[in-house]
Parts: sequence; C-alpha cells; structure tokens
Amino acid sequence: MKIYTRTGDEGMTGLFGGPRVLKSSLRIESYGSVDELNAVIGVARSLLTEKSFQMIDGTLQELQNNLFVVGADLATPLESRVDIARVDAGRTSELERHIDLLETDLPELKQFILPAGSSAAANLHVARTVCRRAERKVVELSAQESINPECVTFLNRASDFLFVAARWVNMRSGQTDEPWSPRD
Repeated sequence: MKIYTRTGDEGMTGLFGGPRVLKSSLRIESYGSVDELNAVIGVARSLLTEKSFQMIDGTLQELQNNLFVVGADLATPLESRVDIARVDAGRTSELERHIDLLETDLPELKQFILPAGSSAAANLHVARTVCRRAERKVVELSAQESINPECVTFLNRASDFLFVAARWVNMRSGQTDEPWSPRD
C-alpha cells in the first residue's frame, strides 16, 4: 500500500464513517492539534534518556496511545456507525492517578513558575501549551457539533499532567522550578 492516496489533493478529507470535509474544518483542526501534541510529547520522551525516567516515559507513552484514541474519537462523528474506542472517564481517572503520584514527590507550588528547566522538562511545558490549544479547539468544536464531551475533560487533565510531569522531570534532573518574577 502506498502512503499517498491522492484523495486529499483538493483539500478534502474523509471522517471515519462520515462525510468528506475541508481539511481546514474545525473538526480536522481539533484532531490535528491532538496529533501535534502527540508529536511534541514524542520529542520530550526522546530527551528522557536516563534510567531514572523510565516510569515517566512509560506514562507518557500511555498518554500518547490515549491521544490516538482522542484523535479517532474526534475524527468519528457520534452518529457514525463505525465501531471505535471512545475516550471514557477511566482514561481521565488514570491520568489523575498519575498526577497524584507525581505530586507526592514535589514541593508545594506557591507561585507561578516559568516554563523552563531541563530540555525534557521545557519540552513537556511546550507539550502542555499545545495541549491547551488542542483543548480550546475541541471546546470550540463542541459548541458547533456533537462530540464526546470526555475528550475535553481528558485534554484538560492531560495538560495538568504535563505541567506536573515537567516539574517532576526538573526535580529529578536537579533543577528547581524558576519562579515568575513580575516587575513592579
């Protein structure tokens, strides 16, 4: 099978079990942002080379797999008869469990911090901002079309996880959170 099909050469793509739509549609933009998030997480994972990061790398891999579920969910209209895995509250609860676990190692956050630190942590902060953008797109989509509402909840929790993961990676790298210092 060839990688190219030529079916999208005129700016249209097909939804799973649904119509063909413009590649610039909000639905495509939504799951495209989720795909971008997945790639950014992959960059961050490539920087977690020490053995002490195996646990967080495994959790990030799990998140990447779940982001494919989010993308497929968004690419498949709810009224479609295509049988796919949909995002459910269990996936979100699992992210919350990982957040709680990481937070037990971290000092309490008492002020805003700059998105900085080690290369891996800084890339996790980038992933967090891409996740927030994806979430905004999905929220916008949900105002126009019926989608699985758990997609929004999952992305919201994913951005929380990525923030805590960045702090945790910094801590394990010997970096401290850099506090925001507003000018007077």
